[in-house]
Amino acid sequence: MLATTEAIVLSLLPYSDKAHVLHAYTRAYGRVNYMVYGLGRKHAIGLYTPFTLLQLTADYPPAASSKPPTLKEASRSGQYARIDGGTDAVRQSIALFLSEVLYHTLRHPMSDEPLFDFIASYTQLLWQEDTNACPAELSNLHLLFLIGFAAHLGFAIDEKEQPQLVQPPLSRLARQNQLRALCNYFAEHVETWSEPRSLDILMEIFD
Repeated sequence: MLATTEAIVLSLLPYSDKAHVLHAYTRAYGRVNYMVYGLGRKHAIGLYTPFTLLQLTADYPPAASSKPPTLKEASRSGQYARIDGGTDAVRQSIALFLSEVLYHTLRHPMSDEPLFDFIASYTQLLWQEDTNACPAELSNLHLLFLIGFAAHLGFAIDEKEQPQLVQPPLSRLARQNQLRALCNYFAEHVETWSEPRSLDILMEIFD
């Protein structure tokens, strides 16, 4: 039957001339892949920006068939900044990086509402309007996310043993080193980890 759930966009990939596959992490069902038809007509492709929060309606439960459920409706959930200029590049780069991290770590169709709420809170922080005029407020958001995300996944960072992973960076170089170290930490603890392709872009984006 049709049901609606909140979902965080992980990626949208072409499947055929008429269809795309939407990879999403949902509140109700965990990781779900959807078939999306008619982009440009029924759905606007810009709606599926990585690391944004949507309301998705489809036939559930997804596990009833080996075929991914067909998306019936999608709408934006929450408040998002009207971004432009330099902050657009910053936000988009962070969003792409974090969505890649989620794509490679959240594999199971299992609901975890505390984890979903944690991720959703960061989508709001990233896209809220009051950071639009102050890109500096975004500069450590991805680092804080990785630290909190590790705790939710069950391998919280020990601040006494690895203080370099959790201390707020005071320079661009320190931020780059901490980001690289956090990615290495995830690689040690997540079997499905693959280094995000957007990592190099994110390493270079902050002044």
